[in-house]
Amino acid sequence: MKRFFLILMAVIAIGFTAHAQEKEVESKVKHLTYKEFLSKVWDFEKDPTTFKYKGKQPAIVDFYADWCGPCRRVAPIMEKLAEEYDGRLLVYKVNTDQERELSQAFQVKSIPMVLFIPKEGQPMMQVGALPEEGYRKVVEEQLLK
Repeated sequence: MKRFFLILMAVIAIGFTAHAQEKEVESKVKHLTYKEFLSKVWDFEKDPTTFKYKGKQPAIVDFYADWCGPCRRVAPIMEKLAEEYDGRLLVYKVNTDQERELSQAFQVKSIPMVLFIPKEGQPMMQVGALPEEGYRKVVEEQLLK
């Protein structure tokens, strides 16, 4: 019994040591609330008829839900794009279950729904999941041209 207890304590100690050495990786994808969307992307309450982007870099806004299978497939693609284009592109996520008012404002009826916002000009909307190459093509040809 004493031997079992010592082995158990050693396993626990190793587990804590390994966990302490893990580095927390900060995501470059930022989650937006309704108010943050108004201040960082577009204040459609103030001017609902004219899109005026508030950011200094092009952006992607991914409207998603945790329970959505296609959304879960798109999530790592958004993380990858945010990492690769860091400093040139902003990637945001909006949880449609938590931000219902924002989802209603954009008439989100099907997810994933991705809003591509160029630095200047009108945004583009994509409903449904694309393969990684599809998102990359829009970023390269429309947002970073």
